[in-house]
Amino acid sequence: MEAHVVDVLDPDLLVRRLAELEPAARQRPETVRVVRAPGRVNLIGEHTDYNGGYVLPVAIGLETWIAYLPTDDRRVTLFPDGGDPAHFDLDAIGPRRETWIDYVAGTARAMIEAGMATSGLCGLITATLPREAGLSSSASLELAAAWALSGADPPSIDSLGLARICQRAENDYVGVQCGLMDQFAVACGQPGAAMLLDCRSLASRAIDLPQDDLTLVICHTGSSRRLGTSEYNARRRQCERSVRALAHHRPDVRSLRDLGPDDLEWVASVVDAESFRRCRHVITENARVLATVSAIEDGDLNQLGRVFAESHASLRDDYEVSSAELDLLVDIATRTPGVVAARMTGGGFGGCTVNLVRPDAVDRLREVVLREYPARAGLQPTVLTVMAVAGAGPVDRDGAGATS
Repeated sequence: MEAHVVDVLDPDLLVRRLAELEPAARQRPETVRVVRAPGRVNLIGEHTDYNGGYVLPVAIGLETWIAYLPTDDRRVTLFPDGGDPAHFDLDAIGPRRETWIDYVAGTARAMIEAGMATSGLCGLITATLPREAGLSSSASLELAAAWALSGADPPSIDSLGLARICQRAENDYVGVQCGLMDQFAVACGQPGAAMLLDCRSLASRAIDLPQDDLTLVICHTGSSRRLGTSEYNARRRQCERSVRALAHHRPDVRSLRDLGPDDLEWVASVVDAESFRRCRHVITENARVLATVSAIEDGDLNQLGRVFAESHASLRDDYEVSSAELDLLVDIATRTPGVVAARMTGGGFGGCTVNLVRPDAVDRLREVVLREYPARAGLQPTVLTVMAVAGAGPVDRDGAGATS
């Protein structure tokens, strides 16, 4: 989606922009509604969600907003802010178009298949959330779209249920076999907290972040991440094949979640060497998620640093989804005084790192990254300080509740 990425979102400005594009919005501006959906950064638990494991994401105040006017027909028209509009009919959605509108059309189809009410609309999309950065811009668009497609009423389902519908849209329509983590974080995030999710039982709880002691900093490599054309789906297939091979010997193994570090020697005796490395990452990453929760709750910053370092090494060496740019950013961060923990985040193959930084070291990290990284990588990084915010929902026209 060729939308502008802006620094500040103003609902009244969005309404005025929509009025310039749509006469009905100009005639009835009071009927225009605005919804928002955050992005997410995952503290730890990478490629564990589709393996039934644990994840620890945070909904962040980089967001997708849609200002829209519900219509009486079944046509959906959306204008990316600064781009050409896209359309589809709710009663004839058709096949995917290989463009950004697929995330909206897929969400609409999944909502209809689930028996949810949907409404036609004319809307304008804008964002502070960069695309293809590993910060769940697709899930953010899906959840914002789900709220908008519900028309003038809230979705007739709870946040977790809506997340599952949006995951189905991405799996079945877009074709990316993601787990639930992204949509869950975007739908169910809580201010000031990370969200521990058990992707098997779907039980979750908020983990309060020590905001006075640590600042959440995202460093973007300047290299885009494209899951649809990456080896993401291939990694999932490798895990599924390994589970089938392991279950042949132990029927109790339904996913890699059923195995712990003590099982690694046995796993190595059953699967090939590359599959073993994939399994080892997932099995040990599940343990690292729980270790991270304990470290946060105990205030053990040294342990946080160790666990993040182990996670990054595992993603780099065992799961092989890191990149030279991600490795460089992690190296720069870990050598910067005041950075407690650093690792790649998201599916990999480009994108971002997540860093836990003492408040008085944030400017230092930004300065070092902006000085060293371009000279060594030949790319321009972006350093973003973010906060944990609430999940997707409506925006009051006075701006209240935008990123609460």
